Amino acid sequence: MDIQKIISDVMAKLEGNDNLIAKFTADPVKTLEGLLNVDLPDDKINAVVEAVKAKLNLDQAGKKASGILGAIKNIFKK
Repeated sequence: MDIQKIISDVMAKLEGNDNLIAKFTADPVKTLEGLLNVDLPDDKINAVVEAVKAKLNLDQAGKKASGILGAIKNIFKK
């Protein structure tokens, strides 16, 4: 089982889908099992959940930082 591929597939499905991200945030295990159509062992599904959460947090932090930098650039343009 290629966990990295599973994580990449899940991230591709989650990107830009705020409803699915909210569903994942509320119940990550059930959401992943639904997305993947599999019932993974607890240790595998928990590893995927943690990795996806980490990637989502990094993506969201990057978007926030980008927005902040854009706002700072606009301040100095005036």
